[in-house]
Amino acid sequence: MAAVQFSVCWLFLCACVIPGVRSCLQCDLAIRHMHEDFISTKHKLTVQEQMDLVKIINHAYVTYQETSTQFSSGLIDFTTLYRAQTEYQSEFRRHWKEPSTGSVQWDMIKILEKGKKILNKHLEVFVAEGLCPNECGLLFQSVMNCSSCQYGLHICQSDTPPKDCGVHQLVASEGKQAVLDCFLPWHRLVVGHAEYHYSWKPGATNFTAEDEFEVLVVTQDSRIVLNQLRVSEQGVYHCFLLDQHGTTISQTHFLLTVTPVPTSPPRQIPTLPSLPHVKVSHVRLHTNTLIIILSLLTSLSITGSMAIILYVGMTVRRQKKGEAEESRQDRLNRHSSP
Repeated sequence: MAAVQFSVCWLFLCACVIPGVRSCLQCDLAIRHMHEDFISTKHKLTVQEQMDLVKIINHAYVTYQETSTQFSSGLIDFTTLYRAQTEYQSEFRRHWKEPSTGSVQWDMIKILEKGKKILNKHLEVFVAEGLCPNECGLLFQSVMNCSSCQYGLHICQSDTPPKDCGVHQLVASEGKQAVLDCFLPWHRLVVGHAEYHYSWKPGATNFTAEDEFEVLVVTQDSRIVLNQLRVSEQGVYHCFLLDQHGTTISQTHFLLTVTPVPTSPPRQIPTLPSLPHVKVSHVRLHTNTLIIILSLLTSLSITGSMAIILYVGMTVRRQKKGEAEESRQDRLNRHSSP
């Protein structure tokens, strides 16, 4: 009975579950070790059951390798593989903690069927969004080949003109600033060291592939800022992204127009009203009158000062004479007393 049950399980696994799984789980050492640890820790398994589980798992690995090329050309990136691996590991451990409803072989088929859904889900997302995400330019994407289990670079060439990522129109006022940024989200997937090369063609409004550009800056930052713009700085700006081997990954153009600040008319300098005409004779008369007044005031000041000095002198003499008289009278009084 056990042999018949195992035969049914084996046929179901080969016909239904395994062909539907398209992934690189056979390349993941963490998954292999998890399967091996499971078999070695199941002490109640007979030797035959252990051998049967090893055959099922090994056959699954072979089937994975055969069917992986039917989905996403057998390619997968590290992030997608890691997500599928961690979710499958979690489901695998949770499944074997639950009470068993059949043989070990049958339980293995059920967890592999659940693994098929997990793997298909992650691979569909990778093919739709993660594989060759560049809509322009050239990308060497790091992926794993599910047939060889080796990582390599997959060439992602867009359908647009080679490496051209568009032309952007920019308008800024004189004295202000302009920001040039040629970063694209898929630039994060560029392998190794990469640099942005900025150059420009002064005063131009169009360009061709044969035009010569002046080098501005080479930087790891995708954006540059032009401050205190002048009208002479308008023109065509060119941004290249080069990888560590000097290969052009993408190129972007910016057509910058700098609008001049309108000049204000010259300011009118206000003129003072002309002074009224004054006869010279009147001016001389006024001057003589002022001199006479000042002379009188000076004489009065001197006369007043002399009067004050005389008054003070007389007062001091009277005071001294009174003090002398008091002193003499005091001496007489002392002599006349017995």
